[in-house]
This record gives sequence, C-alpha cells and structure tokens, in this order.
Amino acid sequence: MFSKKPTPGADFTARQAAQGNTMAQPSFSVLGADLAVKGDITASAELHIDGQIEGDITCAGIVQGETSLITGGIRAQTARLAGTVRGGIEVNQLVVLKSARIHGDVKYDVLTMEQGAQIDGKLSHGVAAIDAETSLTLVS
Repeated sequence: MFSKKPTPGADFTARQAAQGNTMAQPSFSVLGADLAVKGDITASAELHIDGQIEGDITCAGIVQGETSLITGGIRAQTARLAGTVRGGIEVNQLVVLKSARIHGDVKYDVLTMEQGAQIDGKLSHGVAAIDAETSLTLVS
C-alpha cells in the first residue's frame, strides 16, 4: 500500500502530462495594474488587463479591470469592460459593466450594459465575424 516501488507506466504518464502542460498555449494573459504598455497588442488568447495600454488591441477576448485605461481601439470576439476606453470598439459579444467609461464608437453583435455604464459615442449593431489575427481598422 505504501511501497516506494512506482506503478508501471506512472513515470511515463507523469512525464507526458508535464510535457503537455509546457507545450499547451495559455488560455489567457494578464497585464497587471503596475504595467503600462505603449504600442499595439495582438493575442490569440484572452487578455485580462488591469494596467494602462496606449495602442490598439486585437485578441480573442478581453477582460478589463475597473482601474484600467485603454487609449486605442479594441477588436475582439468577446469583451467585458469595467474601466476606461478612449477609442473605437468592435466586438461580437460586449458586456459593459457599471464602472465602465467608453469614449468612442462601438460596433457590436450582442450587447449587455449595466445601469450606470457610460458610452460617449455611436452604437452600431452588426459586426462581421472577428478573428484575432485580422487587422485592426476602427473609427474613434
């Protein structure tokens, strides 16, 4: 029951799992509150942003923290915004939380907006399917 003798094949399974974990792509990337980025960001994964970004963002999905400031366009499949955005937004599914302040035009397919959220810009329904690898062309 408590022998030190390994189970046959257990070492191979552990190595295989470890290799699989190191080669797997992360499902999200985090840009912390102490981080400020100047330049465009492109990611195939989801981004969680708490810091300040000055540039356009293209990604699969974005989650923005309340203290975050994004100055530039956002293009994503999904977005959950809670901070300040100064630029155009083009997303398939958009959730705007009550703490969000958006200054720019917004194109969306599905929109959910909490009471108290602010959008200073034009809302347009209907967005073509967004791929994280496509180029960013937004009006702000």
